[in-house]
Amino acid sequence: MWWRVVNATVYAIAMAYIESAIVVYLRRLYYPQGFDFPLVIIDTPTLLLELGREVATIVMLATVGSAAGRTKVGKFAYFLLLFGVWDIFYYVWLKVFIDWPASLLTWDVLFLIPVPWVGPVLAPVTVALTMIGMGLVLLSLEQRGPVFAAGKTVWLAQIVACLVVIVSFTIDVVPRLPNNGVLLAQWTPTLYRWWMLLLGEVLALGTFLSWAWRAARQQGHRAGPP
Repeated sequence: MWWRVVNATVYAIAMAYIESAIVVYLRRLYYPQGFDFPLVIIDTPTLLLELGREVATIVMLATVGSAAGRTKVGKFAYFLLLFGVWDIFYYVWLKVFIDWPASLLTWDVLFLIPVPWVGPVLAPVTVALTMIGMGLVLLSLEQRGPVFAAGKTVWLAQIVACLVVIVSFTIDVVPRLPNNGVLLAQWTPTLYRWWMLLLGEVLALGTFLSWAWRAARQQGHRAGPP
């Protein structure tokens, strides 16, 4: 298992290199003086290319995760691991290439689907670390034997947690989208709702760790003497 983890990690780091290189080119085109807010509203053809690239990125992470995992749990675990490593090393490579971000509190455009997500770099890095941790826990459980299925409540909690975090990145963007993003092109973000990130993290980790503890205990009971 750990050899597959190493391979998946190397793949994600290499993929992050490619992603970062593309962003460096885009910033040279649209932000020749260096990236900063307010955002430059890019033309529609370029926007569509970017949206397609982001979809392709998720597809690549999902398909490699599916190929690396042996079970449904393993496939999902590798996707979480790949996504987290890719996200963190995206910023590592940008720091290497252009010495950006200046700090973990520097604001960035995180994603574009279905609307732009913005927030301090520390926020997506925190989420990425959580995904890596969850992925490794799932792989460890899978290595020990069949994994106790998570119920609807656990999945619902994870979905709600994800939505809360996504809203924390988009809540100030959505009202500025009308009229071809005129207001967005005049906006410099200064306030991030850290409480929403914390709420999402607590909900996601709390329900996940509770389920993982029960799953590990059930595996222990099965492995014990009759």
